Amino acid sequence: MAFHSQKRLVRKYYQALDTSEINTAADTVSAVSQFCSAELLWRGFHPFNEIRGADAVENQFWGPLKSSLTGLQHRIDIFFAGNNIYPETGGVWICSMGHLMGLFDKTWLGIRPTGKLAFLRFAAFHRIENEKIVETAMYFDIPHFMMQAGLQPFPPQTGQHLVQPGPATHDGLLYEEHDPKEGQKTLTLIDQMARDLGQWGSGLPLEAELRRTWHEDMLWWGPEGIGATYTIERYAKQHAGPFRASFSERSKTNHICRIGEGNYGAFFGWPNFVATPTGGFMGMPATGKPGAFRVIDLYRREGEKLKENWIFIDLLHFWKGQGVDILARTTGIAQP
Repeated sequence: MAFHSQKRLVRKYYQALDTSEINTAADTVSAVSQFCSAELLWRGFHPFNEIRGADAVENQFWGPLKSSLTGLQHRIDIFFAGNNIYPETGGVWICSMGHLMGLFDKTWLGIRPTGKLAFLRFAAFHRIENEKIVETAMYFDIPHFMMQAGLQPFPPQTGQHLVQPGPATHDGLLYEEHDPKEGQKTLTLIDQMARDLGQWGSGLPLEAELRRTWHEDMLWWGPEGIGATYTIERYAKQHAGPFRASFSERSKTNHICRIGEGNYGAFFGWPNFVATPTGGFMGMPATGKPGAFRVIDLYRREGEKLKENWIFIDLLHFWKGQGVDILARTTGIAQP
């Protein structure tokens, strides 16, 4: 399938959200209701969490964000589609990734405005039925947004966080039809990688395990608080190794959607897995309390192995479940 109509729908939705900024609330409501089902199920990072209904999504998320980021626009780096491999949540899904960009002119979530350009890094999945978006998972890096406003939500991270670029190959916008065999090849490789990742016990040294599915010069674009890292050796040292050492009792992986097209693939869960911090994590002490990880992962395959990975983790939700309200602690304003 080419997924032309579904891709066109999501692109028009983004365009309507951007141009509705002639900026009345009614325009934004119209943009959401025009393209989304009235019964839309929307999942977002803390403090938004799960929202039901197109009007509620506009009132609770898009309206406040657009009033804070003057001239908000989508800058998309990755865009592709696929049939979900999980039949219980099946159908056609569109995945996109990039930044929401605007001038940070009004307070958002207690974060004080800078009057300067700001980027909210995001990834989104949209399920399409009957020419409407009926389900969305939209994950966004609020801690990185906080850093741009001069706040420091976390201790120093093991990797390095930047305004993250799109694919090195500049071919992430899959607006046209692609060979379905290539998408299946990507999905098969992601499945092998996910099985290795989920076991934490392949019997191989960590770097040897990673070399089964990753290029030696892989790029892992992690969230603020963890950061990005480059090459298998540094990824093992700066994230994968410390992460595995920090947690025990990792649950099985539970994804809602996994799709692939061409050299790109992605998945998300709600949550993806649960694990117990027993060795300290992100510079904070272990609690021994199970914590849920809401994650979107996007991948670029190059040849027979994975080359780039973009990761969105709801660290605000994870830490609030551990008894630490990072957003309230950093801004001084508690969210519902």
